[in-house]
Amino acid sequence: MSNNAPFSAEVYSARVQRAQQLLNDADVSVAVLGTGADFAYLTGSWISSHERLTALLVTPEAAHVIAPATDILELESSPVAEMDIEVHGWQDGDNPYQLMTEVLGKKPQKFALGASLTADHVLRMLDEWAGAEFLAAPEVLGTLLYAKDDKEIEQLRLAGQAIDRVHAAVPELLRAGRTEAEVAAELTELILREHDSVDFVIVGSGPNGANPHHDYSDRVMEEGEPVVVDIGGTLPSGYHSDCTRTYVVGGDITKAPEDFQKAYEVLEAAQRAGREASHKGFTAAKVDAAVREPIAEAGWGEYYVHRTGHGIGLSTHEEPFIMAGNDLDIEPGMAFSIEPGIYLTGQWGMRLEDIVVAGETECESLNNGPREVR
Repeated sequence: MSNNAPFSAEVYSARVQRAQQLLNDADVSVAVLGTGADFAYLTGSWISSHERLTALLVTPEAAHVIAPATDILELESSPVAEMDIEVHGWQDGDNPYQLMTEVLGKKPQKFALGASLTADHVLRMLDEWAGAEFLAAPEVLGTLLYAKDDKEIEQLRLAGQAIDRVHAAVPELLRAGRTEAEVAAELTELILREHDSVDFVIVGSGPNGANPHHDYSDRVMEEGEPVVVDIGGTLPSGYHSDCTRTYVVGGDITKAPEDFQKAYEVLEAAQRAGREASHKGFTAAKVDAAVREPIAEAGWGEYYVHRTGHGIGLSTHEEPFIMAGNDLDIEPGMAFSIEPGIYLTGQWGMRLEDIVVAGETECESLNNGPREVR
């Protein structure tokens, strides 16, 4: 497998060093990160665990990878080979949890566990390191993992531009007599022209739009019906796009239900309020509240049934989760969605979503296609 990491080994080494400093500051002996986005963020490798234990161990002083012998060659073709990371292989029949203790030189007193580790591995680690204090890795490394650096923001900016180009083609696809599935098939092709893979396609027309997680069906669309189109893909770098727009079949909003037209004006104002609040000085909960206020004041509050947004990067959904009860401070570099929706069961739905990057006093929207109904 060739090295297709988007950044140089020096970039990943700098990230590991920042992680080590955070661990030192928190007096955490080791962070154990399974395969997936966190592993890739720190190493550039998307190696698969194949259900065997593969983990990155980061201590304040060093970094190690524990991996099955079958996968060592894959790591050698990644930035790991150029980094100050020791790779330790194990074979079926060995005890990789005991190997971790041997590599560390002693059992840790306090360790952090990555979210991608599955229960079978976690339980064995808790048994191996019985009596040690443990916590979730984001509690220690969150500021590193969720505040994007300039190189990451550029990838997310490219992803935003890519999905905007797909949305630009949507109005001409939404014609009376066509099915949601037909439109979804064309959207899939368009996403693949701009991305390496398709993450999801939602085409929710009429009453189907009132289901936030509807994907698509054989329902035939009619003139003037609202249609929620939520699409996303993955760039070759591993960074994701995600953008929602609401359309009307045929493009004439005056043919849509009158209550829909009035509600959409409220939705636009709410989404704008969310973007204006997406900067340092707000918490995730306060951004959510800024979005909900105009919707509630207009009498649509009970029809807004989900959180306002989610972080995005090498994962489609990650912190910061923009929702009530999340007191996480918004920091410059955090990338997340602002996506309020109003859903009238059995009638219609609407959602408006942009990915934004928080700054000191304002945000940058990475999606810049038209927000009005087309």
